[in-house]
Amino acid sequence: MSSSFERYQKRRLISSYFSVVISISLVLFLLGLLGLLVLNTKKVADHFKEQIALTVYLKDTAKEVEINQLEKSLALAEFTKSTNFVSKEDAAKAHSEEIGENFMDFLGYNPLQNSIDVYFNADYVSETQIAEISRDLGEKDFVDEVVYDKPLIALLNDNVKRISFWILVVSGLFTFIAVLLINSSIRLSVYSKRFTIKTMQMVGATKGFIRRPFIWKSIKLGLVGAVVALIGMAAVLYYIDKGFPELNLLKDEMILGALFLAVFLLGILISWFSTFFATQRFLNLKTDELYY
Repeated sequence: MSSSFERYQKRRLISSYFSVVISISLVLFLLGLLGLLVLNTKKVADHFKEQIALTVYLKDTAKEVEINQLEKSLALAEFTKSTNFVSKEDAAKAHSEEIGENFMDFLGYNPLQNSIDVYFNADYVSETQIAEISRDLGEKDFVDEVVYDKPLIALLNDNVKRISFWILVVSGLFTFIAVLLINSSIRLSVYSKRFTIKTMQMVGATKGFIRRPFIWKSIKLGLVGAVVALIGMAAVLYYIDKGFPELNLLKDEMILGALFLAVFLLGILISWFSTFFATQRFLNLKTDELYY
């Protein structure tokens, strides 16, 4: 009968430890993903900004040397990420493929113009800076027109600011919730041992002596939970990087290492603090209060 009871208690203990590890790992995993999002918000925003193009349409009278000089000067400019020269022939071919017929057959000529697409470095994608660049390019004699999506730039910059703010708010809120969840799981684990704690205290054991094994056990559980969370984060990071290699998520090794270390230490620290205060609470309770 006693062996059956012992097995039952052992299963309950293992189940309790398992639930604590799962709680810690899930919370740290979500917290780590949120950390990845916060760290890469600017990178993702920059990626979208750098997809915006300014198109310089050139007059048919523009000389080849003028076009080459303009393209080289734009490619070397500090605001430029990349440039792409599109001849009127290439533009006509692309347009014909898009509409499914050769429009030059019934027009009899190619009305399109040679153009240069300019893609900006993210720091220069603002309404004022692009407007100034556009104005300077438009003043050249051989430039017919400079076109870019002004409303899109304004909308993108406004949304980036708004999203960045709410990500920070949600991060702070989620961190607070994460600490509460881990704390609750560990407190429940310690609660099941409250009578053992009080018994040890009644036979003369010091608070530090009673608290020590609980803290070490929780730190070990926190370590296991943190490792599981880090494995999950690494897997998600790998698949995101594989799907969106242009984001270069694995490039900043120092930042990623700091984030992984922070998640690892957070699992240990929260476990330590939660266990310390949970055991302290039961150590300060009177015997008759243990039943409530």
